[in-house]
Amino acid sequence: MFTTTAHPPARTAPPPGRSRRLLGVLAAAALVAAGITLPATAQAAPVLLSQGKTATASSTENADYTPASAVTDGNAGTRWASTPSDAQWLTIDLGATAQVEQVVLTWEAAYGSGYQIRTSDNGTAWTSIYTTTTGKGGKETLNVTGSGRYVQLLGTKRATGYGYSLWEVQVYGTPGGTQPTTGTCGTTNVAQGKTATASSSEQGAGTAAGLAVDGNAGTRWASTFADNQWWQVDLGASQAVCAVTLSWEGAYGKAFRLQGSTDGTTWTTLSTVTNGTGGTQSITVSGTARYVRLDLQTRATGYGFSLWEVAVRTTGGGTTTPTPDPTGPADGKVRIAGTQGSWSLLVNGQNWVTKGMTWGPAPAEFPQHAATLQAMGVNTIRTWGTDAGSKVLFDAAAAAGMRTVAGFWLAPGGGPGSGGCPNYVTDATYKANSMNDIVTWVTAYKDHPGVLMWNVGNESLLGLGNCYSGAELEAQRAAYATFVNDAAKRIHQIDPNHPVTSTDAWTGAWPYYKANSPDLDLYGLNAYNAVCDAKATWIAGGYTKPYLITEGGPAGEWEVPDDANGVPDQGTDAQNAAGYTRAWDCIKAHPGVALGATLFHYGNEGDFGGIWFNVKPGNNKRLSYYAVAKAYGGSAGAAGVNTPPTFSSMTVPNSGSVVAGSTFTVNAAASDPNGDPITYNVLLNSKYVNDSGGLAPATFTRSGSTFTVTAPQTLGVWKVYVFAEDGKGNVGVETRSFRVVPPAVGGTNIAQGRPATASSFDPYNGNFTPGQATDGSYATRWASNWADGEWIQVDLGSVRSFSSIQLVWESAFGKGYRIETSNDGNTWSTLTTVTAGDGNVDTLNTAGSARYVRVHGTARGTAYGYSLYEVGIYS
Repeated sequence: MFTTTAHPPARTAPPPGRSRRLLGVLAAAALVAAGITLPATAQAAPVLLSQGKTATASSTENADYTPASAVTDGNAGTRWASTPSDAQWLTIDLGATAQVEQVVLTWEAAYGSGYQIRTSDNGTAWTSIYTTTTGKGGKETLNVTGSGRYVQLLGTKRATGYGYSLWEVQVYGTPGGTQPTTGTCGTTNVAQGKTATASSSEQGAGTAAGLAVDGNAGTRWASTFADNQWWQVDLGASQAVCAVTLSWEGAYGKAFRLQGSTDGTTWTTLSTVTNGTGGTQSITVSGTARYVRLDLQTRATGYGFSLWEVAVRTTGGGTTTPTPDPTGPADGKVRIAGTQGSWSLLVNGQNWVTKGMTWGPAPAEFPQHAATLQAMGVNTIRTWGTDAGSKVLFDAAAAAGMRTVAGFWLAPGGGPGSGGCPNYVTDATYKANSMNDIVTWVTAYKDHPGVLMWNVGNESLLGLGNCYSGAELEAQRAAYATFVNDAAKRIHQIDPNHPVTSTDAWTGAWPYYKANSPDLDLYGLNAYNAVCDAKATWIAGGYTKPYLITEGGPAGEWEVPDDANGVPDQGTDAQNAAGYTRAWDCIKAHPGVALGATLFHYGNEGDFGGIWFNVKPGNNKRLSYYAVAKAYGGSAGAAGVNTPPTFSSMTVPNSGSVVAGSTFTVNAAASDPNGDPITYNVLLNSKYVNDSGGLAPATFTRSGSTFTVTAPQTLGVWKVYVFAEDGKGNVGVETRSFRVVPPAVGGTNIAQGRPATASSFDPYNGNFTPGQATDGSYATRWASNWADGEWIQVDLGSVRSFSSIQLVWESAFGKGYRIETSNDGNTWSTLTTVTAGDGNVDTLNTAGSARYVRVHGTARGTAYGYSLYEVGIYS
């Protein structure tokens, strides 16, 4: 069978935890608050109180890419990281006093061995409800008893040389205490993400009306250069408006009126300003309005009127009614229509070509991005999990005329690490729990106008290959596809008005669906560089179902050749953008069968995977964003729109031998097509060193297109990224790899190739024998047991004189150790003692004479053992 691709599962697809956060045991209180009818099968349990709530921290490693807000966004692929020091804190404001019963910490590798969990009613006076000095990292579930509006993690001791880093913090408990009362002016910006219009926009400047409510302080609306302009926003429903905040650009309004209307025709003046000051103006008002208008009478400058953001706040919340779906008669149905090879997707009786994006941020953030997605021409969003938190996304999607491919996660979802390896032949409990989860949320949302279709599973048929082999693998794949069919039948019983699909990452899954899943309405396919092969595969296989590309874009890490440093050669910004255009062209080339796509990925993460795929990292738009907008016919893809800086080249001279801690040169030439001034940033990533996804700011200087960058101390292949921002909400990014090597040492390494022995070695995680520390390769290493007092020694064959010793540590380094020598291997003398080692490379100018040289650990620098890439002894 000719297939599109079979690729490794590891990449930036949103994690499996999203779909199973609350399962079928979510508390009734949370469902009532969300306006969802509770299915009869659900049971009471502590409520997840923290998701989507405000989080603050004592520090952040990088404000754009590791913010405090990442721990409550419901996305296990984003994280908060502090600066590298003890005594850091992270605080979550639950919004009201609650009884706290459980705190779940999902640590990144940089975890806290010592910390406290504290609560407070006012954010000032704290009560400790949990203390540990033996934290183990990973996922820690802490059963606690306490109450407060604020929950804080106070770090007291780091387990590594980095800061504290958490993927997610989940606080469970029972809501209680005083909620904000009607009449209090709220803090929520009800205008964000809503539809805005204006009398004019500055020609060719990329300053549309909606940019003043997109939640991005780097984009703006600007009028033409004239007085008597207006700008207005539709809040979606009449609400009690209490305050309006205007964030002016330099071209502000001198005289203007704030007006409100319930119908968009008859206007009431809420406030009059005759001597505007520009900057940020907060204006208190009182009135009921669905539409809020700025009647802009007199400019303060020779330019037009220009606003970065307009925020509207209300009392009592008001009633938000989603805008009716604008397409066709409101029969509420989505269905596949047509005959073999000539199908279409109908929504309310009208053809729906799926022009979509996969969704990365927390569902609660969707309203503030709706206008940006509309500017792309997006009409569909794909998620990987459906639960109580999905309602806000569905509501906002429906209000914006969009719909959702609503997912249900099934393990392995890409392989081990994505929920384990259930046995689909024998594990009745797992299948029953998964089915209960599906039934619960299909029942809750079956009539929601924001749903397009249901999607059961993601890449599990491919992922099962990482769990089983041979005949057992075939049996598991058949059983999985049968379970998917059982789910499709159950969904159709509950909700006959929405199609059901299932997604996998290779067309090799289609025969399993064809044989075992006849109740699916269409197939879902994640395909990147191989997307253009789908048509030929479908024709050759004689399939009788249409398909939807549920992920697609530029070539993935698993599809590109390695570069000179032996790591995947990531495409340029221009190549990535072209990948989206190519994908859409190939989808359009299979009319009547390929029903559109949800391309990958609308995410804000600016980490390793985010820079490979996200169209909007750090809330800055990339060339890929505009390529998708052009393909989909969105306004952001039109001629004359302000677009990102572009790179004509990027090179790293001597990229294969950058000395640890030295400076190296990066040549990256960029220009801006709109003539905007460019601000540059340089960041580093250690994905291929320690599997870290984060980008850390580099120390650098710039002279024209040449950047002089300080190299990291840790050995291995790194990536350097150059960001070019135009100040208009756009960014260009290029990246190349470089290899960090130890500093050269004079003389001959007389230890290389000599026999080495050790007190222990770790045989469980890679068979790290001691001889690998003298083999001359920085790709191999010795690792001891996880205890102090371990040692490794080298036999030089005879008594030899030496002048220096170089130790090249892996991340599990020795904080304290002795260099010892012996002529007989029995009687040892201490040559030098180290008590404050920091890992990386230690070059010790210690002369001696001996046959045997030993590195004797006294204190580990991490919770692991000691690990050395190389022990070099130089004569």
